[in-house]
Amino acid sequence: MTTNARQSKTGCPVHRFQQLIGGKYKLRILWDLQNGPLRYSEIRRTLLQGQLGTPVIPARVLSRELRALTTMGMLSRKDYKVVPPKVEYALTAMGQSMIPVIAVIHRWGTRNL
Repeated sequence: MTTNARQSKTGCPVHRFQQLIGGKYKLRILWDLQNGPLRYSEIRRTLLQGQLGTPVIPARVLSRELRALTTMGMLSRKDYKVVPPKVEYALTAMGQSMIPVIAVIHRWGTRNL
């Protein structure tokens, strides 16, 4: 199967990648989880670090991003079924495979922005 035939069957890989990572916080969430699982409040706190002019991340937005990443298979969600609620998010193998890609973006940004 030629590259063009493969792309027409599955769509342009660049476009599909853009859809995958499109969103306000998806790349940062993946990057912040590279060292291990975090709870919702920890993710929210790490996202605020380094953000200029962002005093609050709306809970609805963060929940949407986490749900999308979980649905895509990039994150796993572990609900401990306790009160108060305790939920942890961790990278799956697919999510972990994005870390080198994000690292390249990080290096480029450090050098050029």
